[in-house]
Amino acid sequence: MSKKILCICLSSTIQRTVNFGNLVLTEVNRSKSYRMDASGKAINSARVLSQLDKDCVSSFCPVGEKNKDLFLALAERDSLAIDYVTVPGFTRECWTLLDNCKGTTTELVVGEPQLDFDVDKCESEILSIIKNKMKDFDGVLFAGSKPACFSDSIIPQIAECAVNSGKVFLADYHGKDLLNTLKKCTPSIIKINETEFAQTFNLSVGPAGVVDSQMLKNALIETTSRLNNIIVVTRGCNSTYAAEKGLFTECAVEKVNAVNTTACGDSFSAGFIYEYINTADYASALKKGTWCASRNAELETPGAIR
Repeated sequence: MSKKILCICLSSTIQRTVNFGNLVLTEVNRSKSYRMDASGKAINSARVLSQLDKDCVSSFCPVGEKNKDLFLALAERDSLAIDYVTVPGFTRECWTLLDNCKGTTTELVVGEPQLDFDVDKCESEILSIIKNKMKDFDGVLFAGSKPACFSDSIIPQIAECAVNSGKVFLADYHGKDLLNTLKKCTPSIIKINETEFAQTFNLSVGPAGVVDSQMLKNALIETTSRLNNIIVVTRGCNSTYAAEKGLFTECAVEKVNAVNTTACGDSFSAGFIYEYINTADYASALKKGTWCASRNAELETPGAIR
């Protein structure tokens, strides 16, 4: 029987994907198709996990009270098991614009205005639920940012709870949240893209945001040696860099006819943790993550492999 994975998302999203034959800015554009999905980085990962093995995953997230029913209905349509806490206002919305002519994906993230509510009480409830659920799972995947109103301590506290409970913990986030986490504990796996890695660990970035590949390799080797863990750095259409306790690996990506690249990273995380907790095979996990990301790119649904 497959091991169980808990996906935690503090920034749940209603994703609206709009498909255009040819998107022209400043003009009236009529879509070819349109869909809505329950989303947020860890929710996208959960959808992929449920398609790999429908009984292996459960999710937790806060949802806005004003469009909670829509979010939960979209999750139920995809057979996603979600526990949640309700917060004031709306669950945020993100819009993905697909341009078939240019083959491009553009994502618009629409944040909701901050509301005045008892954030400390909400965070305590979130942490209590997560701690109670933790015992039922073998792995924990935390992905994405937190709402601006939440404290800087909540993500590190969730990470520390998972690590201290002996769970395989995959951290798919970066910047201050990751650095604050590393002050408290070390995730089993850090999944991050090259720009995020450079920003988080202070690597210099060249023109057009290019990160020198040898500098990235060296920093990756040094960081995993120091942290004694696994770090996977995705690089878009270029090969994936990874290291385990200082041992470097490079994994080729598939060349595909991309339809929607939204959630490819989330799909990679899902495939990686699924394979890793079931086989403990790091190389196999890289291949599974790559395969899931490639299948996601071929589909219009964000966070899907079929």
